[in-house]
Amino acid sequence: QAGGDVFSSFFGGFGFGFGGGHRQGQHETPRGADVLLEVLVTLEELYVGEFVEFLRAKPVYKETSGTRKCRCSSKMVTRQLGPGQFQMFPEEVCESCPNKRLVIEERTLEFEVEPGMSDGQQYRFNGEGEPHIDGDPGDFIVQIQTNKHLVYERRDHNLFTNISITLRDALTGFRMNLTHLDGHIVSIVKETVTAHGDIMTITNEGMPFYDHFTRRGNLLVTFEIEFPEKTFTPSESDSIVSLLGQNSQQAAYNGL
Repeated sequence: QAGGDVFSSFFGGFGFGFGGGHRQGQHETPRGADVLLEVLVTLEELYVGEFVEFLRAKPVYKETSGTRKCRCSSKMVTRQLGPGQFQMFPEEVCESCPNKRLVIEERTLEFEVEPGMSDGQQYRFNGEGEPHIDGDPGDFIVQIQTNKHLVYERRDHNLFTNISITLRDALTGFRMNLTHLDGHIVSIVKETVTAHGDIMTITNEGMPFYDHFTRRGNLLVTFEIEFPEKTFTPSESDSIVSLLGQNSQQAAYNGL
């Protein structure tokens, strides 16, 4: 080894500063904290995409009169206690920097809600987070969260909804129009008997894929039957039994 490296292998950790040892002052720039903001977006925005603006009240350090200690660090110094006696002590070493005061600056930030984005996805604004008096500001992070929708529920790339129909519709069929998230109409047509809990799958009417906007999931419609609340007369009951052509039958089973 070179002479400096020999000494540094023994004393480099104690700050003697021989060649090849750890050099003082090689530190990463300090950084302020990141700020995380959860933003509620609608299913409509996640379906078609949207640009969202919001006002950010950002704390910023500005120089003012006077000076202050800054960029302080601790180093080991050697002091002689007596003839042939030395001891190492930690000592704080600081620089002199201009004073700073904290002010609030308002600025408008904008981010894009892209079609198919999902809960938890983030958009990062570099340098828009909390400040650091002797370093760089952190980042401002927007995290997507879907607001509850009145008609649709999203699960991955699929959409789910429930449609209530009358007993008449369940037995004789029906036709209805369902307004989708972007306003286009989805036709629901049933020409056969619909049972309570039946599910209709409509392909390509779900959410777009985030990484492939032309691909879409499915729309799954669950039907619920509303039974009439009126009490039928014996004559009406006989007519219904005759029309249905079914025998009275019951069965218990585990449906869970």
